[in-house]
Amino acid sequence: MAYSILVLDDVELTVRLIKRALREEGYEVFVAMRGDEALKILAEEKPDLALLDVVVPGMDGIEVLRQIKLLQPGTVVVMMSAFHMVERAVEAMKLGAYDYLVKPFHISDLLGTVQRAVEMLSLRLRVRETVESAKGLYDLQGLFSRNVRMREILQLTRKAAESDKTTILILGESGTGKGVLARAIHYNSQRAAMPLIELNCAALPDTLLESELFGFEPGAFTDARRRKQGLLERADKGTLLLDEISNMSPSVQAKLLRVLEEGTFIRLGGTRTVKVDVRIIAATNADLKKAVAQGRFREDLFYRVNVVPITLLPLRERKEDIVPLALDMMRKYNHELKKHFTGFTPAAAELLMRYPWPGNIRELRNVVERSMILTPSQVQVQAGLSAAPTATEAEIDVDVLPEEIRDLPVETEENGSGVETVSSGGHFITLRELEERYINEVLVACRWNKTQAARILGIHPTSILRRLKEDRRDKKGRGDSEITSSGKWGS
Repeated sequence: MAYSILVLDDVELTVRLIKRALREEGYEVFVAMRGDEALKILAEEKPDLALLDVVVPGMDGIEVLRQIKLLQPGTVVVMMSAFHMVERAVEAMKLGAYDYLVKPFHISDLLGTVQRAVEMLSLRLRVRETVESAKGLYDLQGLFSRNVRMREILQLTRKAAESDKTTILILGESGTGKGVLARAIHYNSQRAAMPLIELNCAALPDTLLESELFGFEPGAFTDARRRKQGLLERADKGTLLLDEISNMSPSVQAKLLRVLEEGTFIRLGGTRTVKVDVRIIAATNADLKKAVAQGRFREDLFYRVNVVPITLLPLRERKEDIVPLALDMMRKYNHELKKHFTGFTPAAAELLMRYPWPGNIRELRNVVERSMILTPSQVQVQAGLSAAPTATEAEIDVDVLPEEIRDLPVETEENGSGVETVSSGGHFITLRELEERYINEVLVACRWNKTQAARILGIHPTSILRRLKEDRRDKKGRGDSEITSSGKWGS
């Protein structure tokens, strides 16, 4: 990227030397010898960087700096001044100048300063791109649920994100998306451009957790040779996510309480009070009220973190969201795995909705990825059956789902206990066995026309073929009758 630079100086020789040196380095250069000319160039060309002499005719460099910070605050400004004008340069630094050069200076010093300024611009651009990407990934406005309770939770989350100083407590079972929701809150708040620091309180022992959170001074403990900033300082002006906060020791809880109440803390081994502006988001899958009653969690800290509690529903309580979530994951993995899936067969979708999902969204994501990997890319046409195209994947079928999902009892009719089951010989039959029977009945009715049978079944003809091949292997393994090459039952 070619950066553009505005040079303001009333000495023609100086302007010419600076312009030549910058152009040789590949920069686009605009020059002005008066302050009002510089502001005109600023409005028209919007340069990335400005080199401003303090003393120029008309509007001086300090006033030009003030106008730049008002009109185009993203422009990086470097001031230039004679030795006896250093005090004015210091004034400029307070107004937001990046650096200053004292005249006379060597051209190499100028180029070094410009290079550092450009590196800062590049870093700022990458941060902006990262934040914009994260905002798109964690866009709260784009989140939608078919579940009424979940919609209320999302509405509460949007309101909480707008209040960027409010402490938030996210509750929910493991895998329900507490970390994702915390990131969404951060990137939809006024703190989005500032750091988001995450700390898993269950992953560290007490002593290490305390030093990571608050930092330490030299000599605080063995091997503490120099000062270290804690995560609270690194998250200043941003957000700190404390995951599994219920695992904090009482001593760390007491120090965190001070941060929440006063915005201050003291590093380990230190005496100086450090002040920070950090929003705390706490998350846990534990029952904090129960922990308070048992004396494992401070009651006063509980009330400080429980300002806006958000409880995420387990997946089994929002069944209407399971298939839409799985389809969204499928679109993501289509891109990552270079696949071309369009969805799930009706039977597979039904099983996904009936499974209780003890691992919640995390488990669903794993199942979708696994199924997409295990589904064969092409289907070979079995001899004797009508031709079928060999094409890339279309739908995920039952046979690639994990066994614990695939072998769920099939619900068809109510038994005496009010539970809908299908059994054979006093035991539950699998969904695959039920599918075998139904597919065979449809094929017989259609005189083994797979295209017509697939239309009735609502699946692709190649899915029938894949089931028949699987059934054939199963029957061989059990010694039962098998499907012949014509697709009919043989003995």
